[in-house]
Amino acid sequence: MSLYGKKVIVTGASSGICRALAERLRDAGMQVIGVDRNEQDLKSISGIQHLVTDLSSDDGRSKVVSAGVGAHALINGAALIRLKNIREFTTQDIRDIYAVNVEAPWYLMNKLSEVMPDGGSIVNLSSVSARLTVTPETAIYASSKTALLAMTRSWAHVLAPRNINVNALLPGITDTPMQEHVLHRLSEIRGTPYEEMESTRLDSIPMKRAAAPAEIAAFIQFLISDEAKYITGQAISQDGGSVMF
Repeated sequence: MSLYGKKVIVTGASSGICRALAERLRDAGMQVIGVDRNEQDLKSISGIQHLVTDLSSDDGRSKVVSAGVGAHALINGAALIRLKNIREFTTQDIRDIYAVNVEAPWYLMNKLSEVMPDGGSIVNLSSVSARLTVTPETAIYASSKTALLAMTRSWAHVLAPRNINVNALLPGITDTPMQEHVLHRLSEIRGTPYEEMESTRLDSIPMKRAAAPAEIAAFIQFLISDEAKYITGQAISQDGGSVMF
């Protein structure tokens, strides 16, 4: 897929989908720069460059830009999620979540696209929650992932003349540490046994299963390949049929 030897930035690389992606792209011969604030888990991934930084600040974001000069691809996968009763979210919750989920991708798309070669690619990890409201306890997270869709369209339009394609991927329920965290918090907030939450979580999915991180990673690899260059400005669901249109 013409990726061998090219540099890629993967934020949120210490776990879940982006960990699977970092390992997959490493195995495809790419120079992977994994970015995360979780130093221990990030550095447990062999064969990639580790960049430990906090994307909630411009100082942390600027370190990614410095490391990413000449990168062929940027994967904005880092995310912060908090679950509360919808009436209990604070202004600080909104600011904290948006700093990582909205401000950081905007900053990185803006700055890294200036030092990215023509023909590069950007993939933003949104979420099925940007289109489907079944968990109001994640309302702020969901709104940040909806904002990411508008940002994707804007940057796709601006960067199209340079043949840089920009797309958003919307994973559904995926077997990751974040999904486990969501189930435990929902159990606490709703007073529903964890076992019940776990047994019913797939009921609304037509395919009746969760995705494996490797499945999502494989599609991201395609989106940054030469074969996907004519796909841009799209919000693509990968959710087992949870949202169909």
